[in-house]
Amino acid sequence: MTREPLAISQAEDLAKVFKALGDPVRLRLLSVIASHPTREVCVCDMSGDFDLSSPTISYHLKVLRGAGLIAAERRGTWIYYSVVSQALNGLSQSLETPAALSMTAPAEMNGEDR
Repeated sequence: MTREPLAISQAEDLAKVFKALGDPVRLRLLSVIASHPTREVCVCDMSGDFDLSSPTISYHLKVLRGAGLIAAERRGTWIYYSVVSQALNGLSQSLETPAALSMTAPAEMNGEDR
């Protein structure tokens, strides 16, 4: 984003991701899935973490799926969700700035603690 202006399609794709992440429930759902030890979570295991109805959680998961941030796999009657690593990597790369890279590079190369 800082190296050259975004193309229209890139801006539309990024806006969809940012809109999905702009809701605290969806951001937290993504975090629950990403931080799970197996990197995948059954929707039945997430329901207790939120004071929301199952249909509301399903709606938020649908928005995250629509933005390409998570994937779903049906196993019997349950659906398991996992983070799409490429989507998070792409989002991270789009936010990197040359200044941020140069600020972190010397400490990493020298093995210095911050």
